[in-house]
Amino acid sequence: MKAEIEIGFKKHTVDFSKGIDISIPLYFNGEQPNTYGVDKATSKAYQDGQFIGDTRKGGPCNFETYSFTPHCNGTHTECIGHITDKRVDILSSLNRSMIPSTIISVTPTNTNENYIPSLHTGDVAITKQALLSQLKNINPEFLQGLIIRTLPNPETKKSRDYMNESPSFLSIDAMEYVVSLGVKHLLVDIPSVDRLLDDGHLSSHNIFWETKEREFNPNTQHKTITEMIFVSKDVKDGNYLLNLQIPAFVSDAAPSRPILYKINEL
Repeated sequence: MKAEIEIGFKKHTVDFSKGIDISIPLYFNGEQPNTYGVDKATSKAYQDGQFIGDTRKGGPCNFETYSFTPHCNGTHTECIGHITDKRVDILSSLNRSMIPSTIISVTPTNTNENYIPSLHTGDVAITKQALLSQLKNINPEFLQGLIIRTLPNPETKKSRDYMNESPSFLSIDAMEYVVSLGVKHLLVDIPSVDRLLDDGHLSSHNIFWETKEREFNPNTQHKTITEMIFVSKDVKDGNYLLNLQIPAFVSDAAPSRPILYKINEL
């Protein structure tokens, strides 16, 4: 299905039959990414008395109970309620269905840029300098969403246990730059925009949502962060239309399925 759309003052064409899925499929009981050492996402046939929800075991249908932690078991989208005392949900926060967005690829490095708490010797970060080199000539209309692919980009990102390594994160300088660009929806292929063990500061999260001491900021309640995506090497850097799909969860985060559509300027 092809359509003609207008972004800013320019017209573009898009083929909605050719979406590019950049989520990581969640294989319950199978290989999956994991962080903070939480239990793996699992599924189990429901059983009650004589009933069992598994046709392979004589049940009339498959009827399973699923257990998972969205923040740690795979691709997920979170809202400001992730870090505030006020219980804000992702369902009411995500109020855009189609988001003009840009994909960039960056290589995290050791840096002298700012971070709280202080950086460790082995820390590698997504830096402001790396973002500047990729975004200096980008049309602001396509920075409503920013999708960051880190390099190298192996398929093992789909099943990594992030407690066995030190994943990258955004420096304070980098996140301040992202905010200055007016980005409303940030997507990354790392488990968190902050260092996993950061003494609870959540520096980059707080900069993105412009919050302090867990106070709710109504001006940023519709901004989102999506973590643990996977952007295949076949997907080129550039401008796309993003459809950020979530289930109707009234929670601070939910598993998500970001779909990209290539666009062509007329």
